[in-house]
Amino acid sequence: MNRNKNAFTNGLRDGIPIALGYFAVAFSLGIVAKKAGLNPFQGFLSSLLNHASAGEYAEFTVIIANAPYAEMAFVILVTNIRYMLMSCALSQKFHTDTSLIHRFFVGFGITDEIFGISIGRTGTLNPYYTYGAMAIALPGWSLGTAIGIVAGNILPPSIVSALSVALYGMFIAIIIPAAKANHIVGGVIITSFLVSFAVSKITLFDHMSDSMKISILTVIIAGFAAALFPVKDNEQHTAEDSNKEAS
Repeated sequence: MNRNKNAFTNGLRDGIPIALGYFAVAFSLGIVAKKAGLNPFQGFLSSLLNHASAGEYAEFTVIIANAPYAEMAFVILVTNIRYMLMSCALSQKFHTDTSLIHRFFVGFGITDEIFGISIGRTGTLNPYYTYGAMAIALPGWSLGTAIGIVAGNILPPSIVSALSVALYGMFIAIIIPAAKANHIVGGVIITSFLVSFAVSKITLFDHMSDSMKISILTVIIAGFAAALFPVKDNEQHTAEDSNKEAS
């Protein structure tokens, strides 16, 4: 019992910086949620169940486009599928006696940052450590979205419009370092921009919503990139070591 309590406390401590960062990002996401017509409770619940900025942005885009639920499910699956891979990787850190219910709840709460601090732990991973990080980080994410919606209802439209740009700045901040570190990634990003722009100008695809276009292009371009430029084992280990050092 004491071992689980200590693990939870350590996770809670390590999750505080993540929660602060999540709050700032989710606040901008709340501005987009407000445009989609969500109230603060709906935004809070959405972020509590969907712990990904890209996934939630795609979700709100689908809502704004008044697209069907099937499209929303497909879009969120494409944008969040990496968490399935992270969960599988993290499951290897658990002791063999760890129950399925613990593996399920840890997998549910995985985000990029929570995965980073969890996978970086030495030895086997106590699920209560991840629970501690989740207990502070995920409410911070959800509250940020809800407060962003409240701010969107109070602030003047000009300021709301300006704040909505912050989310795009976050995406740029994510892709630029990766593009500078790896020219192949940079080439794929540029190709994605060009192909997306070309598709937006082709009338054949006018009947498709923007979110569906982006999802299909993501699958196709990522598939071609993986086939043409597979990650070698030594590169993969180097990336994993870098993630551990950053954590």
